[in-house]
Amino acid sequence: MRPTAPLLFLATALAASSLTACGAGSGSSADTVKVAYNRSTDNNIRFKDQFLQSMKKQFEKDHPGKKVKLVPIQAPDNDYATKAQQMMRSPKTAPDLVYEDTFRINSDIKAGYLKPLDDYIGRWAQWSQFADTAKAAAKAEDGRTYGIPDGTDTRGLWFNKEVFANAGLPANWQPKSWAEILTAARAIKQKVPGVIPLNVYTGKGVGEAAVMQGFEMLVYGTGADPLYDPAAKKWVTGSKGFRDALDFVRTVYAQKLGPDVSDALDPNVNTRVATEFLPEGKLAIALDGSWMGQNWVNKGPKAWPDWERKLGRAPMPTQNGQAPGKVSMSGGWTWAIPQKSKNAELAWEFIKTMQARANAVEWTIVDAQIAVRKDVAADPRYLKSMPGIDFFTGLVQYTHYRPALPVYPQVSSAIGEAMEKVTTGDASAQDAAKAYDDQLKTIVDGAVVTR
Repeated sequence: MRPTAPLLFLATALAASSLTACGAGSGSSADTVKVAYNRSTDNNIRFKDQFLQSMKKQFEKDHPGKKVKLVPIQAPDNDYATKAQQMMRSPKTAPDLVYEDTFRINSDIKAGYLKPLDDYIGRWAQWSQFADTAKAAAKAEDGRTYGIPDGTDTRGLWFNKEVFANAGLPANWQPKSWAEILTAARAIKQKVPGVIPLNVYTGKGVGEAAVMQGFEMLVYGTGADPLYDPAAKKWVTGSKGFRDALDFVRTVYAQKLGPDVSDALDPNVNTRVATEFLPEGKLAIALDGSWMGQNWVNKGPKAWPDWERKLGRAPMPTQNGQAPGKVSMSGGWTWAIPQKSKNAELAWEFIKTMQARANAVEWTIVDAQIAVRKDVAADPRYLKSMPGIDFFTGLVQYTHYRPALPVYPQVSSAIGEAMEKVTTGDASAQDAAKAYDDQLKTIVDGAVVTR
C-alpha cells in the first residue's frame, strides 16, 4: 500500500473509460459470489490473483453448486477506489465482496456503500483471534464493524550496504534524527554519483503511498496527534511539525537527493523502487514498507537472491531523536460486503474460507503481511517466512494509524497536493502548509484547532 492511494476522485465518465475491470458485468446470480479486488498494474505481481484463484477452487469444492466470479480491477490505487465505488452504487453492478483499504472504509460507510458485519461476526469464533487494533481499523463511528482485516504492515528505512560502504557509511547504520538521514544522503550524492541517495514518496500520483509512507512517517515523528486532535475532535492547523515535514520533503528534492522529480511523481514509482531502483543498486535509502521482500523471493516480480545480504534495515527516527525515538505507520486492507450485494450470505461464506487458519497463514506469508491474528502470529511458518519479519513486527510498538474518519481521504488528497508543491519547487513549505490549512478548513467545515 500497498498502500495504499487516495483520492481526488476522477469523474465517473473518466473512470469508466480508463480502468480495466475483468468481468465487471451485471450483478451476481443467486449461486455466484462476485469478488472485486485491486490487481497490480505490474503484470508480474500476481500474489493476490494466485491466492484468490486457490480460494475460489477450495470454496467451489466445499460448496457444491456455488461459484466464485473474480473481478480484478487493474489500475493504480486511486483509480481502483473510483471504479469500486462506481460499481457499488448500483445493484446491477455491485460486487458481493470488495477489497477495501482501511483508510477509505469510513468514507465508503458514510456514502452508504457497505454493509455492517456485526451479525455475522457475532456467530464467528475466529473473530476472537484478531488483534484489537485490527478490529478498530474496520470499525465505523457508529460502533459497527464493516470489514474483516487480512493483515497489516509497518514501515522503516531500507538501505544498500554496498553503496553505504562506498560512501564511507556504516553497515549497521541506525540514524537517530532526520538530520542524520540527510547527512547520509548528502554523503552518497557526493561519493557515489549515479545512485539516488534517498527515496521519499511524494505528490499526488502515488496517492496514499506518498502521504502515509512519506509525509506521515515524518509528521508523526514531530509530536503527538499532528493531524487530528482526538480530545478536541478537531483537525490540526498551523502545525510546526507539518511545516517541518514538508520542508524535509522540499530539501530532498531541492538538493537533488531523491529521484528526478518526473520519476518521483510517476504514479508507478513504487513499482520501480521495488523492481528496479533497489535490486539494481540505483537507490541507496528507501523509506518503505515491511512487504518489500515479497518482490524478490517466492517467484516475485524481480528475483534477487542477494537482497538479504545487500540490504540493511533501520527504524525511522523521530525528528530530533525525541522519545520514543522511532516511528512507524500501519495500515491494511479489509474484505467488506457492499450494501447492494445480492449474495451477502454467500460473500460471508467466502470470507470464512479465506480466513480459515491455514489460509490466513498462507496469505500473510505470500503477501509479506504483518499478522493481525494471534494464531497466525504464533505460527512457525509465519515466524520463518521472511528475513526481517522480527524487525518489522518489532516496529508495531512504535506505530501509528491514520485518523479513521470519513473525511480522511480528502485530507490525504490535500496533503498530497502540498507535497507536490514543495517537490516541484512551486511553493515553500510555509506556503504549501498555509494552502493546506485553508483547504482543510473547508473540508472539515471549520472544525480545526490551531497549534
